[in-house]
Amino acid sequence: MLGLVGLGLAGCGTRARSQAVAGQAVTGQAPAAGDGLGVLARSRGISFGTAVQGELLGRDPVYAAAVTAEAQLLVPEWEAKWDALQPREGEFDFGPLGIVASFAQAQRKQLRGHALVWHQAMPDWLAPALAEGPARARAVMAAHVEGVLGATQPVIRDWDVVNEVLANPPGSRFTEQTPARGIFRDTPWLRALGPDYIELALRLARERDRTLRLTLNDYGLEGDTPWAEQKRQAMLSLVRALLAARCPLDAVGLQAHLQVDEPFRPEPLAGFIQALRGMGLSVLITELDVREGANLPPGLEARDAVVAAYVQQVVGTALAAGCRTVLTWGLSDRDSWLLRDPDVVRRDGQQHRGHPLDAEFRRKAMWQALARSFAGG
Repeated sequence: MLGLVGLGLAGCGTRARSQAVAGQAVTGQAPAAGDGLGVLARSRGISFGTAVQGELLGRDPVYAAAVTAEAQLLVPEWEAKWDALQPREGEFDFGPLGIVASFAQAQRKQLRGHALVWHQAMPDWLAPALAEGPARARAVMAAHVEGVLGATQPVIRDWDVVNEVLANPPGSRFTEQTPARGIFRDTPWLRALGPDYIELALRLARERDRTLRLTLNDYGLEGDTPWAEQKRQAMLSLVRALLAARCPLDAVGLQAHLQVDEPFRPEPLAGFIQALRGMGLSVLITELDVREGANLPPGLEARDAVVAAYVQQVVGTALAAGCRTVLTWGLSDRDSWLLRDPDVVRRDGQQHRGHPLDAEFRRKAMWQALARSFAGG
């Protein structure tokens, strides 16, 4: 097993050694003068962070400088997923994650993990192993949780333990992509172990690390639509069942991959967050970004204003209801998955402008909207 770089663990990955620049001082230009979002949020008791790409941290000083200036909490986009950490059964590679962890340590940032159990980012060997039956599936999950949490315990104190377990209700914009069994998404994990795989993952994580914050993460929970409400109710039902079974669970993550064409009203989201808080759970915004609508207003300034207004509504509502952690899924429009994923790219030749910084790392109206939300404006 390969350990994380420079963090007091045995060994280090070869790729991490070859890219040790990630832990060196950042020499690029900061995106702008003045406090970053992380500092502004922290002054109000809020944690702000972003998803990062270790490869860019290692080779792009401007990208690294923007992360340093703006974020206090980092989450690896890919480096902590199963296919990165255990590409072959029993062979763990923490080199790529070590790059991110080393950067976080050097820049005095916190680090969270994403994601221990998910139906995507699975190496080629994993789905066939799960198909061998429940005993094999439980053993595979236990070995992964043990290996990953054992190595990352010194540096990661919050994990998305289980990711995207809920099916999308009939009529939602995601239905064609998500076969369902009841309220649960039909995945190799569900087929191997039934819904109990969620509880199993949480219990294994708590047994391995008694003080780790265990988060259940999902998307499509923010809007004012019938299917978003159905998904919120499904999440509440699942959480109540887990807690009734005395299953360890500390937090629920709202991915908040927002779409400005989706109606939004504060009351449903606020009530949902307050219900979770009433059960003793923390609530995090974990993957915030924005897809623009079908009818774009003319000019970048007008487009950015629409995105910013939507973000301030959603984030302001969440913070007022008790959310205290906000992470964007990337800082800059330049490096966004919204430009790469064929399911979400625009078809009209335009590019989504759904992040706080533009492609040149300049602060946009969305940055200002987040700053106002943190200030309670």
